[in-house]
Amino acid sequence: MDRILRGVMRYRNVGKEMMLKQFQEVRDNPTPKAVFFTCMDSRMIPTRFTQTNVGDMFVVRNAGNLIPHSQHFMDELTTNEPAALELGCIVNDIRHIIVCGHSDCKAMNLLHKLQDAEFASLRNRRISPLRAWLCTHALSSLEKFQQLQLTDFAKPLLFQAETPMRKFVAYIDHDNKFAIEDKLSQVNTLQQLQNIASYGFLKKRLETNELHIHALWFDIYTGEIYYFSRAAKTFVCINEESIDKILEEVEEYYT
Repeated sequence: MDRILRGVMRYRNVGKEMMLKQFQEVRDNPTPKAVFFTCMDSRMIPTRFTQTNVGDMFVVRNAGNLIPHSQHFMDELTTNEPAALELGCIVNDIRHIIVCGHSDCKAMNLLHKLQDAEFASLRNRRISPLRAWLCTHALSSLEKFQQLQLTDFAKPLLFQAETPMRKFVAYIDHDNKFAIEDKLSQVNTLQQLQNIASYGFLKKRLETNELHIHALWFDIYTGEIYYFSRAAKTFVCINEESIDKILEEVEEYYT
């Protein structure tokens, strides 16, 4: 608390005036361009690594950057994540949803351990809200990951995109650069796109190309950001060499 409260004082002396100017610019009519789902990990600071400002994005954070599939609810609007989708995409007419996973994700590391039957037992889930959360909403990611393991990560996975008829192919870490848990994290990030598309109140906008879903992945040890390219069928590092192709793909797929 000492560090946080002293940080508030530094903000008052250094950053408050600049932020107030940004608030004045957007005032009562901000025009956010994306709903950004990411993990609650303290190392994930999305406004910093996307260089976005006040009014640019709605940011939703939880353990493991999960968006529960609509099949888990009698009423689609019973948890934070679908409520955030409605507030962002329906009430505020935001056209882009981004899911951003990351390396060394503690939630994904735990999900990987849940392959052990005793670790994932009902008794242990009753004493661990985090295990219960992952067992309820991330097992579909784990199942896809296990499917990938059977092929030694050589074959791609198939994910549903905006509609049941629209799918995309994904090779996960084909160059074997990342830890096994990070491969799971990338699978989980893509699975959330499929989960988002399960909500009926988004169906028309997804079908008519008024709403677009994207996946990013952040390597916290190198600082590199990866964009899932449906054309390349894998996560592509966003850099000087790739940015033009990525922007061309975004324009082709999402306009």
